[in-house]
Amino acid sequence: MTHFLLILVAVLVYFAVKKSRATKSVEWARHRFDPAAFGLVPRERLDPRRSGPPMPEERRQRSQAIADAAWGGDWRPAAAHVEAAGQDWEERWSRLELLASIANEDDAWLTAWRAADPNSCDAATLEAKQMVHRAWAIRGSKYAHEVPAEDMAKFRELLPAAIEAARRAALLAPRDPAPWVVMVTTARGAQYTPEQFEPLWAGLAERAPHHYEAHWQGMQYWCAKWFGSDKQMLAFAERAMDHAPAGSPLPGIYLHALSELEKRKTLGSTLAGEKAKERLKAIATALAAVPADDERLPMLRHLLAYYCGKAELPAEALEQFRLIGRWCGAEVWADQGDPVTAFDLARGLAVKLSEASPLPPELRPTKDTDHHYNG
Repeated sequence: MTHFLLILVAVLVYFAVKKSRATKSVEWARHRFDPAAFGLVPRERLDPRRSGPPMPEERRQRSQAIADAAWGGDWRPAAAHVEAAGQDWEERWSRLELLASIANEDDAWLTAWRAADPNSCDAATLEAKQMVHRAWAIRGSKYAHEVPAEDMAKFRELLPAAIEAARRAALLAPRDPAPWVVMVTTARGAQYTPEQFEPLWAGLAERAPHHYEAHWQGMQYWCAKWFGSDKQMLAFAERAMDHAPAGSPLPGIYLHALSELEKRKTLGSTLAGEKAKERLKAIATALAAVPADDERLPMLRHLLAYYCGKAELPAEALEQFRLIGRWCGAEVWADQGDPVTAFDLARGLAVKLSEASPLPPELRPTKDTDHHYNG
């Protein structure tokens, strides 16, 4: 009995000390933390408007030219833009996403493209993708019982039709995974059972086994709010991470899985174990090999910094904050109310808990210093 009481007292003391340390660290981060002293972007220069650097001007102008041509009735620049990606399926999908955003504003050009070139897999895939977009626009984000019966009926009519349209698109270019991404995306809204979903996933994986968007959609399918469970979703994300090739952002799917758990308030002690900590460290290593201009990278760095903080990996979190620079508009910070305050507090805690050393005064950035700050 005495032994048990000693253990209990030791545990209580441990948690009391830990809580006290955490409280003091928060106070320090809020009131005494000087970002510039540790080589971080001064608080005054944090930018909550975006999560990463803006699109390069040359690329923005090229995208705008494609949009202007399409809205003016000329679909050919859009078609050429996708075709120029060749068999780089990730890049080709990214370009289809651009065309989808253009079609969301006005899709008359897409109708003309389909009529002029009925054998184009790109145009057929985009048409199927737009059907999915229209279906969800009708349904909205409400719970099923809150959606008007007429809207729900239209939603349930459009999604199976979108899958069939994607199947027809797949016949036009059998090696292209894009139609399969549309099918995988549509499956959960169409109420596909796991037995129906698996062949779609197999078809996708045969063509593009490491496709990022497809894996994000697959993770959504296997989450608890759709057709899986927390355990199945995490297992799916871990498999994606374990088989990701060097230079791919695919390990970041694990971070999105953690985000799903947190939204459902089932994250619990997931990050307390060594297994999760090692995965976060491995993701940091993987992201270091991703091309710096990959548009998915900033968001993944924000998530990684956030979850490293929650997993008590302050040094790893601090490294991500250094790489993120001044951009603090990511959802993970905006969801906390004031993204600047949330981001800056997390940076301060990472500095304090990692026991980072301040820089000599002459090496510290100032709010007036012209630094790149990762963008």
